[in-house]
Amino acid sequence: MNPLSSEDRGFTLGDGVFDTALALNGAVIARHAHVTRLLAAAGAIGIAIEGARIEAAIDAALPPTPAILRTTLTRGTAARGLWPASAGEPTLVVATAPWGPALLGQPARLITATGRRNEFSPTANLKALGYLDHILAAREAARAAVDDALILNTQGRVACTTIANVFALMDDRLVTPPLSEGCLPGVMRALVLEIAPSLGLEVAEVPLTREALAGAQAVFATNSLRFIRRITELDGASLGTGGAALDALEQALFAQAAAECGIDPRQA
Repeated sequence: MNPLSSEDRGFTLGDGVFDTALALNGAVIARHAHVTRLLAAAGAIGIAIEGARIEAAIDAALPPTPAILRTTLTRGTAARGLWPASAGEPTLVVATAPWGPALLGQPARLITATGRRNEFSPTANLKALGYLDHILAAREAARAAVDDALILNTQGRVACTTIANVFALMDDRLVTPPLSEGCLPGVMRALVLEIAPSLGLEVAEVPLTREALAGAQAVFATNSLRFIRRITELDGASLGTGGAALDALEQALFAQAAAECGIDPRQA
């Protein structure tokens, strides 16, 4: 692999997008969804790349052992200026890191971050490289000795955590903020919305307030590396952790991953 140029716009300006996926047994869970989302994000910011190039890079990086795949795509190097008259070849890097099932099932205690997510930003629904707002929210959580931070949007409603989408279980109805609230189109979020109705759970994408979370049967976060993570506490107050319905949803997600990869994530 060629060394990354110090003039790469991903390095100098955060001009790019990324994706994080989980690979088990040499296969990426929900691979098509991850590649499709990355391509859509690239198109949204004007980076032209063929899906075949991304697929080939993933294939070249895939290890046989359980791994986190981080696919980073930047505009590459270009002449100075915020919007270059012309740009060179996009930079594409797929990096891997070890993953273990110990990440599954860990409960989370949250605080509410002081910063807000701008749902009106053109990058609100993109996994863009500029992640400083979330980094600072994660620093707040670390200083408070909790696991993550809840991020509200400019209207004071729930957007996401620093690394995950947020769901609330209310009377056998799963509620999650719509993308218009400033959250990311998470791949695990989409899987939950797809699978839940088959388990008798009604799903709804509606705005959520922080106060509504306090009265929910369960509150949980989803991302591609942890699947479902129950949120047990917010700003020092205990939250519901659900019961059979949430357990069934978790089992269904593990079963789908096993069908794709030939191994249950809990035994990986």
